[in-house]
Amino acid sequence: MRPPAARPLAAAGTTLEVFPSSVVPGDDVTVNTAACGGGTAVGDATAVGAGTFTLAPTTHENEAIGQFRVPESAQPGTYEIVAQCAEGKRQVTGDLVVALTPVQAQVQPHGSVRTGVGGTFGGDPVQTAAGVAALAVAAAGGTWLLHRRARGDGI
Repeated sequence: MRPPAARPLAAAGTTLEVFPSSVVPGDDVTVNTAACGGGTAVGDATAVGAGTFTLAPTTHENEAIGQFRVPESAQPGTYEIVAQCAEGKRQVTGDLVVALTPVQAQVQPHGSVRTGVGGTFGGDPVQTAAGVAALAVAAAGGTWLLHRRARGDGI
């Protein structure tokens, strides 16, 4: 796993970023922070049952990064993950949400709208042909009635 590509400017160096922020038991979690100025930190995920872990410095914007695995025994809920810088004893926190089932990706709709009052073109070609045939019959009938009226056949 890798940390998020971008961080809001207001949060720079003041928070512990948790990625992904919502997991299921057994998932790996990556945390990073710029609060330690490129130094190391000790992470604490005991709230979720994962114990402590080390955040090591990276070359990316003086951040420290670390990983831990959410234990299979973790219960659903929101947990606070803490990191304490080795120098200066600065402490930052971030939230981790544990769910029983993975967050589903948004399903994109497909197909045509079937409301009975119109919609987008597409769908069953038999229904389309029947609709075209009904319109053709209606047009032919209307033309015949207009022709009779114009001739004076008494309608």
